[in-house]
Amino acid sequence: MGNSYAGQLRTTRFEEVLHNSIEASLRSNTVVPRPVFSQLYLEAEQPPLHSGRVENEEEEDGSESNSPLIPYQMKPPPEGCCTTDGFCQAGRDLRLSSLASEPLNVAPGFLLVGAKSPSAPDTLLVCSVDRRFLPDERGRNALLGFSGNCMGCGEKGFRYFTEFSYHINLKLSTQPKKQKHLKYHLYKDSQGQLVRGAAICWKGLETRGRQTAPNASDGHVISDEHLLNPAVTAHPGHPPGSSTGARTLTPSTLTPTGAPVVPIGHPHLADLRPPLTNGSHTPLSQNPLPHTAVLSNGPGRPTVIGTFNAGPPKKRHKGWSPESSAVKTPPSSSSSSLTNGAKPDHTPPESVSQGSSNPHSPPGPSVTVPDQLLHTCRLQPVIFRGHGSLPPLSGKVCDVQVSSLLQSCYQSSQALPRVYQHYEPSPIQPLSVEMQILLTVYYLVQLGPDQVPLIQDLEQIFMRSWRESHLREIRQHQQPQPGLPQAPSTLIGLPQAQALTPSQLPWLAQLAASSCGEGVVVLEEKASMALGLAGTFTRLMEGRLAHTSYVVIICTAKGQETESCVVVTGKHQCRILIEGMFSPSDSLREISQQLSSGMTQKLTAFCNSLGPDGDVDVLLGSAAGESRSQPPPLSSSQESTGDSSPGDRQTDRATCSPKEPATDRHTDSPEDRAESHKDSCSEYCVEWREVRPIQLVVARKMLSHVCAIADSSTQNLDLGSFDRVHFLICVPPSEVTFQQTVLHLWNSGVLQQLGLDQECLSQREAEHYVVKMDKEARARIDDLIQEAHRNSNTLYILIHDHAHWDISSGPYSASGGDFGGGLVDSLLNSLQIRDATNILTLHVTSFPFALQTQHTRISPYNEIHWPSAFNNDMDLYHEKTRYFGVSELLDSARSGSGLPLLRYDSSFESMASVLEERFPKLHSAVIRTQVLVQHYCVALMAVSGRPGSGGRSIHKHTSVETLEIVQSLLSSAQRCPTHHGHMVLLRIPSLALAGWAHQRLAWVRQRLGLGERFEIILGNPSQALSIGQSFTERIKAWLKIQETDWVPRTYLELEALPCILILSGANPLGESLPRSLKYCDLRVISSSYLQRTSLEEELGLAAYLMRVESQGSQPLRHGLGSDLSESDRDKLSSTDNEEEGRENALKLELPGLGHFPPPHSAPQPLRPFSDSSAAATHQLHTTPPDPHHSSPCPNSNPPNPSDTQRWPSKSTSSDSSSTLPPSPLQSCSWARGVSRPPSVLLPRALYDIITVCDESGLPRCTSFLPHRSVAWASSFRPLLSKMMTCTEQSLYYRQWTIPRPCHMDSSNRPAEGRTDNFHPRRLLLSGPPQVGKTGAYLQFLGILSRMLIRLMEVDIYDEEEINTSDQLECVQYHPACAPWPIIDTLRGMPFDYTIHNPKYEDISTVYCPDYYPNTDGNPRRKEDVYLRRRTARIKLSKYAAYNTYHHCEQCHQYTGFNPGYQMYESLLHGFTFSHRLLGEEIQLYFIIPKSKQHHFSFSQPGGQLESMRLPLTSDWNPDCIKSPIFTPTTGRHEHGLFNLFHAMDGAAHLHILVIKEYEMAVYKKYWPNHIILVLPTIFNGAGIGAAHFLIKELSYHNLGLERRHRLEGGGLPADIWPFIIVSDDSCVMWNAVDLDSHSASGPVERNVSLKQVLQHMEACPDLTQYGLCGIRKWGSRSPGQGKGGGARHEEPFSRGHLHDFLLLNVDLTQDVQYNENRFMCDDVDFTLRAHSAGLLICRFNNFSVMKKQIAIGGYRTFIIKTKITDVPTSIQPSQYICAPDSKHPFLATPAQLLLEKYLQHTSQRLFPLSARNYTHPILSVDCYLNLGPEVTVCFVSSRPHSINISTAELLFSGLLLCFCDSFVTPGFLKKFHFLKGAILCVICADRSSLRQTVVRLELEDEWRFRLSDEFQTANSKEDRPLFFLTGKHI
Repeated sequence: MGNSYAGQLRTTRFEEVLHNSIEASLRSNTVVPRPVFSQLYLEAEQPPLHSGRVENEEEEDGSESNSPLIPYQMKPPPEGCCTTDGFCQAGRDLRLSSLASEPLNVAPGFLLVGAKSPSAPDTLLVCSVDRRFLPDERGRNALLGFSGNCMGCGEKGFRYFTEFSYHINLKLSTQPKKQKHLKYHLYKDSQGQLVRGAAICWKGLETRGRQTAPNASDGHVISDEHLLNPAVTAHPGHPPGSSTGARTLTPSTLTPTGAPVVPIGHPHLADLRPPLTNGSHTPLSQNPLPHTAVLSNGPGRPTVIGTFNAGPPKKRHKGWSPESSAVKTPPSSSSSSLTNGAKPDHTPPESVSQGSSNPHSPPGPSVTVPDQLLHTCRLQPVIFRGHGSLPPLSGKVCDVQVSSLLQSCYQSSQALPRVYQHYEPSPIQPLSVEMQILLTVYYLVQLGPDQVPLIQDLEQIFMRSWRESHLREIRQHQQPQPGLPQAPSTLIGLPQAQALTPSQLPWLAQLAASSCGEGVVVLEEKASMALGLAGTFTRLMEGRLAHTSYVVIICTAKGQETESCVVVTGKHQCRILIEGMFSPSDSLREISQQLSSGMTQKLTAFCNSLGPDGDVDVLLGSAAGESRSQPPPLSSSQESTGDSSPGDRQTDRATCSPKEPATDRHTDSPEDRAESHKDSCSEYCVEWREVRPIQLVVARKMLSHVCAIADSSTQNLDLGSFDRVHFLICVPPSEVTFQQTVLHLWNSGVLQQLGLDQECLSQREAEHYVVKMDKEARARIDDLIQEAHRNSNTLYILIHDHAHWDISSGPYSASGGDFGGGLVDSLLNSLQIRDATNILTLHVTSFPFALQTQHTRISPYNEIHWPSAFNNDMDLYHEKTRYFGVSELLDSARSGSGLPLLRYDSSFESMASVLEERFPKLHSAVIRTQVLVQHYCVALMAVSGRPGSGGRSIHKHTSVETLEIVQSLLSSAQRCPTHHGHMVLLRIPSLALAGWAHQRLAWVRQRLGLGERFEIILGNPSQALSIGQSFTERIKAWLKIQETDWVPRTYLELEALPCILILSGANPLGESLPRSLKYCDLRVISSSYLQRTSLEEELGLAAYLMRVESQGSQPLRHGLGSDLSESDRDKLSSTDNEEEGRENALKLELPGLGHFPPPHSAPQPLRPFSDSSAAATHQLHTTPPDPHHSSPCPNSNPPNPSDTQRWPSKSTSSDSSSTLPPSPLQSCSWARGVSRPPSVLLPRALYDIITVCDESGLPRCTSFLPHRSVAWASSFRPLLSKMMTCTEQSLYYRQWTIPRPCHMDSSNRPAEGRTDNFHPRRLLLSGPPQVGKTGAYLQFLGILSRMLIRLMEVDIYDEEEINTSDQLECVQYHPACAPWPIIDTLRGMPFDYTIHNPKYEDISTVYCPDYYPNTDGNPRRKEDVYLRRRTARIKLSKYAAYNTYHHCEQCHQYTGFNPGYQMYESLLHGFTFSHRLLGEEIQLYFIIPKSKQHHFSFSQPGGQLESMRLPLTSDWNPDCIKSPIFTPTTGRHEHGLFNLFHAMDGAAHLHILVIKEYEMAVYKKYWPNHIILVLPTIFNGAGIGAAHFLIKELSYHNLGLERRHRLEGGGLPADIWPFIIVSDDSCVMWNAVDLDSHSASGPVERNVSLKQVLQHMEACPDLTQYGLCGIRKWGSRSPGQGKGGGARHEEPFSRGHLHDFLLLNVDLTQDVQYNENRFMCDDVDFTLRAHSAGLLICRFNNFSVMKKQIAIGGYRTFIIKTKITDVPTSIQPSQYICAPDSKHPFLATPAQLLLEKYLQHTSQRLFPLSARNYTHPILSVDCYLNLGPEVTVCFVSSRPHSINISTAELLFSGLLLCFCDSFVTPGFLKKFHFLKGAILCVICADRSSLRQTVVRLELEDEWRFRLSDEFQTANSKEDRPLFFLTGKHI
């Protein structure tokens, strides 16, 4: 955002200064070149006239302007505001005369200015304005807009001058403008007075010229302000011809050292951070394209390429608009066509013929391509479309390739983010056409002679240039806060950047190109682009472009837009670019066509010839004697035959001459080695079968994500409805990958965990659960879908492994895509799988980038990322291995310590480069494969030591790297007694080339007699693994396999086998490699497809799990770096002299090597063996010494002679090929190798790319396009950050990438009104390659199955009844088969006072005369009872009660969470009734859903709640429960078992939840369709007694209302059903004794529904005469089983205590209330008082209830804390009470709870005579309180006619009087007798009542009291403490 000014160049010295600056910058070695362009500007002058006139903008000052004033009406000020001139609206004085001496507070970055009001022209108003919006002394550098503060009232943040003018009451009649009304600077003079200063220089803004383009019909306006301030990039690179070459441009640097390059433009600009320019570019031809991307990369980075800046017309500029400044373009497909070096598969390479027929090409003269262009120049030029249209081509158009990549890059870089299009006119403009062309030239100039231009580099240059040219504007948009200083004050006065004109572009580009000699040629054409192309072809034919790599053609015809194109004429660049235009499948077809056509015969002959050293085939023939077979020619026949069978190879070996043994003489047969006891390797072990801890961690993470889906409110997965898991694993069509997955599955034990082991008895049968994604996969997937449809209770997991392999869309593939593509889309994305609620799809991949687009189907919350196992070198998961992946590999290449693992082979690259120039028509993969195979053949000949194999002279025909690989391969097996060795991986993507390489190497191996030394394996994805029988026997002996027909089917089973694996296929398909892999040779892979997925996929082959040894162990002494035999890339050479020098250097560097005798005089092609223990140069990170550098330790494990022994000479080893003599210190090379990752050899081009870091510190390849099937959403995107986590990277790609039409997610458009279209049951597991993802998801299947089984089970309290006595005489009152009790018989049964419920094991025993306690064992402490209660895991029946996590389809409507309906509406109804005990009215609230309103009566519809409807006693409905069910609950809104839908078996019922007032909202949320009874606020801190009290009293009051209604209706009041059910919130299942089945242990119980239990009890005869009914608590011991295990008959009905599940007669129990103050044992207290009142209590023993263990919430959870802090603290029970009026810390706990807790824990001290004294219990009158398990309580009632036990002969050890009423009299107490010293405890609500009770009961007559025996609970007065008094019996 800035202002443009016209200026004039000093033309006298401009050309010289500019030329010298550009050349010096490009050749300089300094980091920061000297800026010079700021010298080239003069003062701004009047722009030249156009069309004979100059249009002047209106004068800034309205009083001086001759133009008519614009009518303007100010809005009226707000009411009450001040409108006086000279004052602001707040009424504060702003006049300069008033504020001259006042202290003023000016914000930093603001200046004081004087504003002039038209209504008061003689008065200046003091204002504070941001200096950035004011011009400097020359009238420049003023930003558009305004930011000011009021100096009167101090209000800040005025962002608009119009708003500010209102506030300071300017009262304008014209449009407010700061230029008109801000007149003077203000400053303080020497006396400190504020005075008027110089006038603000707005004149520079008053006269701005503009011109209309000559082509006015095109509708674009071009500014003529084209003065320059080019910040040209300085590249201190090497001059052309430098041997080291130049590195490829990166987004952060153009220098090899990585130093940032800053723009040139001002002498001090290099010192500013960030570099700021204040200008914009004028749009010339491109319309900004709309994008959804938002610029999120902030400014402040050092610049790469400087920019030319020019300002756009000012806002409100007459005659200018954004629409008229650009040519309208059709909707661009740049976002989908722009690639990073690749095109979609369906797009063929664009040749000139297609370009000439392009419908967009305008008619005009065509350009003829010369006929002999390819033959003469030996190259195929590539033409990059630039700006404008390419002229049609004719002639031999097949010799020219045309690409639109550059044009797409230009268009994408001119598409501004949408955030900058919201401002009209936008101050931020895209790069101009001229600037893009000039930056392109700069980029091409700095490229090295062997480097290829990358579109992503150029795109980043454009982005950086644009960002830095608009740095201030971007900051203003990103940081709109007012008043913040955003630029240093030193920027004022810097010259402004100007636009670049078309006339200046050609010679600026030519000057830039002149610095690189002939490397880049710029051609300027004034007429047309066709002339430039024709001239380029002419120069090519004449040979004048032999040393030119790029020709940039610029057409600047007068009156037309600037046009350009780039013609690539470098041979290497043309080859790479053309091959990059092909898709991978097209490239493989091209290679096959070249092989089949015989084009490679000359290449083969050329490579086989070694010049003066002879021919390879001849040398091999002489080495092997008489050759019986011919070498295989390089043809395509191998593509169809593939690998030869093992039998063929054995036949070839058997046909060798008898004089030529197939194996070495010192090499025993595999059978001998296997049978030999002394030849055994103790270090060999296979660990890939083990489950690692981190795999279990990832499996649990996956399980947590699945649970999160199930727990979400979307109801997309109901885990509770599944009882088993089934799965199918989909893998790519690779036989090895398929077998490897089956192997992992068979060894994981998952089939046993899922219960599938009975169906799968062998590894072969395990293949049923794995499917290759080929033609046969469709039937398997269809079977899965049908099976899932039939089995809705089975959860099917569909695992898509290697998920990035096929992401093509089905319709695209059907219309001509690659074979096999789109199969995944058509199968896994089908509607059947998407809509199946019991199918969960899991995508597993190492490269998830292509699945993370804007249209992805996977939610970011459903992604699971592999965690890092190490944090600061700390092993987080106690792994035995350490992962070494792609990032670690790249880090090792930059560490600078030791020889890197990642390197390139300069000798190979040089030879391949020569052959590529010699054979221009052959594909580079063919040439490089031929060279690579020839290197291996020659290296085998050199290492074998065979006579006649060429001797030392052939070493120069291979590379040191290849020699090292071959030597390590052959020598490693000799170090182990069982011949364990290494694997060498050759990656050859073409199947045809791989087949030829396999046959060629196998033939050479046979000629050299090395057939048993190592195996050569062809890895064809479509074929099974095949190796020789002898090697199979060797592996069987190592793995101890006894099966005769066993053969290895995976590469993992080749562990420690010395072999060369030739891995073919366009891409790796997930094959895991063994840990014996030592070399990963990737020298043949293509360097044309620069996508992150393809690059990391190839590098991922070298990913490795290193063995982590203990400190100081031998394997750790070998570093992460390569062995000493690995080559230094700076010294790689094939000459003998350099190699000898390298050997000597190694000897000097390594201590110990020089002490051994020199090798013999035989040919010495290799260095000492690479596995030498003294050869470690780079240690593991976990090694105690310096992790970056270490020297060998000669004291520990010194090198043995065999480590340094050279290959023997002919004289010493003429009859033996054994190169290493036996040594007692030999050890297994494989065992040492598993502690270091393999070495990787890359093509030079790829090495240069991936080893460079961008400005964020990440490897450069991470900024590449993630996949060929996606495109960047915008060029205005930030780079990935090094600090990004995997989740942040996922969000990055989700924002900045879009799928192409060929992508399977391109059709996944979100529905209208939605921002995404995620599949709810789809997960993504991503992790590095080879890290163990298969084992992780297999373990996930196991734990998921266990969890589902666990979800179908529940922990039930399984405890035996307590306080049972076998001494009791068993009397049978009812027959065992009696369905209901006989009321008279029941009345004759004795009442069992003893408590048998095991949950009350820690309470006081109730005295019963017929019961004698068992004193054998000590009772458990209360603290242990709740934690240690015995539970049993029981499978849920179909009649179970559920919590809120149950989401089956049947009960959705019951719970109110039906996804198809809205949330159930409910209303809050108040209900008030009075109670005589409480003495006040009780206000309750009902939350009644509309669906349940029929259970209630209202005064009118929607009116006052009157009552709850009750059925009649005579009503009977088999599908209805008559009794209302009340469930008191607290703290269990999620875990309470309130879903009784299944338990009721569909029966209608009335269920009411009773909750506390503060929990109303949360219970309503979780149970929207349940009736909720809300207790009054005063009971928020109450216990379970209050809930039971209000339930019973409300029910009795409602019974009275219903009886009144019945009476009013003419019926009998007694007909109303008087029963309610009070149920605990943890009752989960109900059982009934099956009387028809008998067993040795007694009757058998079965699960029944709650409906059956209740209907049976409600049907009991004479039920209304029962006061209380209940059922037994379940236990695993049969009810008919005795204590000793024998069977005994159980009474079906009994009288005793009832718990947890009660059928309560509210009519008969009207005089027996629950104690509303009780917290514990309120049911025991109520039962005792109900029995004493004569009520009939019956327990149905043939029914039992199961209680679930719920550790959350409930009324047994109490928190005792002090009033000082809310944090619960440890408080002893003795602190629960205190002496009255004492200073004691009060507790914030109810007094009743403190009292109950105190009595429970301290009763043995309070009642010392009562401890363990059952025969002398404590007498408790009218109340049962828990006094602890060691005390026995005898309950008696003081009510008249009450039923009590006989106490005549009892001597009590204590008396407990708790809140005694008037029924307790002195005469009543005198009936009981006490021991001497018995303790009395009297409890009352206050001290007055306490004294009155003592006096009223005449207690002082028999009890002695002391003042110190009075206590109170530790409560404050406002909390109403309870008081009690103790005394001793006299």
